[in-house]
Amino acid sequence: MIRTRFAPSPTGYLHIGGARTALFSWAYARHHHGKFILRVEDTDVARSTPEAVQAILDGMRWLGLDWDEGPFYQMQRMDRYKEVIQQMLDTGNAYYCYTTPDELDKMREKQRALGLKPRYDGHWRPEAGKTLPTPPADVKPVVRFRNPTGGVVAWDDQVKGSIEIANAELDDLIIARADGTPTYNFCVVVDDWDMGITQVIRGDDHVNNTPRQINILKALGATPPQYAHLSMILGDDGQKLSKRHGAVSVMQYDEDGYLPEAVLNYLARLGWSHGDEEVFSMAQFCEWFELDHITPSAAQFNTEKLNWLNAHYLRQTDPERLEALVRPRLEARGVTIGAEPAFGAIIALYKERVATLNELADAAEVFYLKELHPAAELLAQHLTAETLPVLADFLAGAREVAWEAPAIGALIKATVAKHGLKMPKLAMPLRVLLTGQTQTPSVDAVVALFPRATVIARLEKALA
Repeated sequence: MIRTRFAPSPTGYLHIGGARTALFSWAYARHHHGKFILRVEDTDVARSTPEAVQAILDGMRWLGLDWDEGPFYQMQRMDRYKEVIQQMLDTGNAYYCYTTPDELDKMREKQRALGLKPRYDGHWRPEAGKTLPTPPADVKPVVRFRNPTGGVVAWDDQVKGSIEIANAELDDLIIARADGTPTYNFCVVVDDWDMGITQVIRGDDHVNNTPRQINILKALGATPPQYAHLSMILGDDGQKLSKRHGAVSVMQYDEDGYLPEAVLNYLARLGWSHGDEEVFSMAQFCEWFELDHITPSAAQFNTEKLNWLNAHYLRQTDPERLEALVRPRLEARGVTIGAEPAFGAIIALYKERVATLNELADAAEVFYLKELHPAAELLAQHLTAETLPVLADFLAGAREVAWEAPAIGALIKATVAKHGLKMPKLAMPLRVLLTGQTQTPSVDAVVALFPRATVIARLEKALA
């Protein structure tokens, strides 16, 4: 059975790069009817926080990336790691190293001066016929993996193709610190082995870890999983993704008004493709997803494309769901949603014109303000000697007209025709006085949403 995993470190939030890795791992498991495991790599005690763990879980749940097993926490598996380390010491695949950090620094400094690659020199490594020094009593040793010295580590990366690293390039990795705590590369190996992971899908910043992990797995008599290393995501400007590009918490996208299905659809297209398909459901994505459709080149984040996708999904979303998503955003601003105008009618009118839920909230907010204060420059531009008489005539008709969009539209047309003017001469002042904006949906539909009394009051105030 295919078994994939997502293994974030809770030293920060779940960001876009991590979310894409999780999505691809999840989709591969779903495509092959396998299992998707969530594992939290929390051994960095100094930097891992419960808040970051919760942020990762919240982000996964918001995206709908459900896991079949877990979450497992490495800090709860310490006894298992120490058990395997002892096994490796007993079999000679690992050894105690008493070289101090200061001695290591001097060793590397000397190697650099000679133009050599800085690395551990194997001083405490057991070899046939080699006599090891007497261990110093005042030094707590680390445990190092006894890496093979000859041959190569090779694997067929399912994204990058064939990769080969000479073992001579690898020194003996520390797998347990002096205080006995195991290191990241070792914990990952034991976890992948114990959890039966068949595919490791992760960022290409882990490529350098892979040969060491493969060697440790082989030393344990385990079959290494297949590896797929995803290229990095670049920002809109082609530079490495940073907070200003979107490398923020996934939950920030929720706060900014994006729908999870739009974010998922967008992430799916960051480095993966299925023909020319741009918009698709997660069910379709899981059906199509294979690793050989992932490009080995870097993907580029495009905010405009994400906004376009989000606008598409907003248009397809049921008004009832949009109401439920927008209502708390307005309440958080202190806006009370009254009986009039009908909240659902506002959502239905504006959802075709916005890119985010926050923009939808912005549009809805003006309908519930007790007072509106349009910008002075807009009033000066649109309330002129030419337009004030037109507004006065519209006001007279508004007191009697049937309060529905078709009748209001007919009144607007008749009023501007009477004055020999074009529609914008009345439509623009009405938009400014009612919404404070010059861009809205059809003006008759906007006017009809407001209670008649509100429209009359704002027109009377403008004409006073």
